[in-house]
Amino acid sequence: MNNTILIIAVIIIFTGCSVHKADMKEPVIEMPSSYSELTGVISYSGRWWEEFGDEKLNQLMAETFRHNLEIVQAYERLQQSVSILEKTGSARWPNVNLEGSGGRTRQAGAFGASTSDVYSLSAMASYEIDLWKKLGSSTKAAHFDMLATEQNLKALYISISAQVAELYYQAVEQRAQLELSDKTIASFQDTLDRVERRYKEGLAPSIDLYQSRQNLSSAMAQRPVFESNLAVTLNALSVLAGRFPDQDIGGNSVSLINSPDIKAGLPSELLMKRPDIQSSLLRLKASDERISTAIADRFPSFNLVGSYGGASDEVGSILDSPNILWSVLLQIAQPIFDGNRRKAEVKRAEAEFRGQMAEYHQSVLNAFREVEDSLAGIIASKKRIAMLSDQVNASKNSHRLALERYMQGLSDYLPVLTEQLALFNAESNLLQAKRQLISDNIQLARALGGEWIDEIIEKKELRSKK
Repeated sequence: MNNTILIIAVIIIFTGCSVHKADMKEPVIEMPSSYSELTGVISYSGRWWEEFGDEKLNQLMAETFRHNLEIVQAYERLQQSVSILEKTGSARWPNVNLEGSGGRTRQAGAFGASTSDVYSLSAMASYEIDLWKKLGSSTKAAHFDMLATEQNLKALYISISAQVAELYYQAVEQRAQLELSDKTIASFQDTLDRVERRYKEGLAPSIDLYQSRQNLSSAMAQRPVFESNLAVTLNALSVLAGRFPDQDIGGNSVSLINSPDIKAGLPSELLMKRPDIQSSLLRLKASDERISTAIADRFPSFNLVGSYGGASDEVGSILDSPNILWSVLLQIAQPIFDGNRRKAEVKRAEAEFRGQMAEYHQSVLNAFREVEDSLAGIIASKKRIAMLSDQVNASKNSHRLALERYMQGLSDYLPVLTEQLALFNAESNLLQAKRQLISDNIQLARALGGEWIDEIIEKKELRSKK
């Protein structure tokens, strides 16, 4: 008995020894000091969509955060991770079971059959001594996985917010295109009326009449395309907000605002503001802990097993002193031959770690590229808007002069036809360019990440606990 106690004491003293130091420091990545397309230094990390000054968008964003089903799924995945952590961590605690039985038996004996009652009650306990930190490393890995899942939830919030804003302003653009289409159709109809009068007066050939009708029909044919695009956009926006398709969602604005400028900040800020980068780093740490678990699994395991209870033919005397039975055992198991299964698991865990390291670096590069792409898009969109604005002004003047010359009989109808189509296309392209600039700024906000998600998640968790 004394020897057993001594062995147990020695094991407890050395508990905490680790066969693999899984205290990984964060990988050092030398980030560029600035972006190549630098538009500002201080980045906006708050609720960026509020910078657009559209209350309808703000309301829609809040509704989506409450009812979006992808977010609901992500919360449930987080709860699964929490449960897995609790389940994994429970292995570090003793396992205690209470067992009881009772019954009657009839057996043959030397003096004939006899009947007896048998009752037993015992407590069984087992505890694995985590000498090599195998259980501790498994628990840490599950903890890092849980934190990574939480970061994935934050990344989803960022992605959903960008999708809502994108679809919202796509709908605004489609409504603006419909308004432009109606204005263009009215203009073409007015021109057709003038041509018809000139034709009836014998001042215009029939080809002018046919070309004018063709122009009107072409403009009218564009309208169903914009209607369809608007319906599809609103349907997508409705589902994103957790609704059935609703054509009234998102307000009725038809004016594209001048997009606010969102500053990119410094590249080093990406490492902390991007949840996907943080998630990749946490998965890397979890992989490091799993190497410890795999290595420790190749070493002996030590288990303390104890029982205490009694048995009697009467229920009331089960735990009487003469009937008490107890035992304390130290079980040691050393793997001898497993066909290299444990060795292969160590190699697999090490390969997973190296792959996760590459994935972490890749996530940093992708984040940097997304910011650079957005900045390049913003610069290009601003230049395009300036050029298209000049083109629209020039097309308006050209169209006015061409129509005046035609009505005065100084030219044929072809210049009028050409200028009408050119004006419509220029105005339509300008609307697309303005919406593209908004989209570029939305994508920049998404690429920059931010801390605004923490407040939203905290409020949602507080509501769910009430």
